[in-house]
Amino acid sequence: MDISTARHVVEAIAHRVVAHADELTALDQAVGDGDHGLNMKRGFDTVLAELDMLAAGSVPGLFNGVGKTLVMRVGGASGPLYGTLFMQLGKSWPAAPDARSIAACCRAAVDAMAARGKSHAGQKTMLDVLLPAVAQLEAGTDLAQLRRLAGEWAQATVPMLAERGRASFLKERSIGHLDPGARSSQLMIEAVCDALEAR
Repeated sequence: MDISTARHVVEAIAHRVVAHADELTALDQAVGDGDHGLNMKRGFDTVLAELDMLAAGSVPGLFNGVGKTLVMRVGGASGPLYGTLFMQLGKSWPAAPDARSIAACCRAAVDAMAARGKSHAGQKTMLDVLLPAVAQLEAGTDLAQLRRLAGEWAQATVPMLAERGRASFLKERSIGHLDPGARSSQLMIEAVCDALEAR
């Protein structure tokens, strides 16, 4: 993945999240503060506005810059978590990227996010999408399969009891709702798959 492809991927992610901001807000209104979509839109609008500058250097620099932007511009827990994900992608990005080394980089990024949030799979969070996605990357799953599975993983959060974040305050009332972070993670994965297939 060169800088042109990386820029294309980031742009696709940003446009996808912004386009679904109202949906993400509605999901968060059911179980959280109701600001997930608005916060994510603010962050990724800034990424799009600064994309020429962010993509002027290397792939690691681009991802690190996106991460820092999200930390500064996205409120709540999502900014630090997604920001950590992108910053670790930049830190771990391989010098000679191939499928195996990119999967390892993604593993490091998701693990860093999990450590930042002190969370793990099964707690009704974005990790319920991102952790299995990394496992599939490590197994060599193709993009079409990854896109399909991302939707299944997000939907699998509906019957879960939230154990982390604002939704955990609802206890049993969190059951029956799609987790907003899982949905935004699904949207990002789908955008990446679409962007890479288009290239």
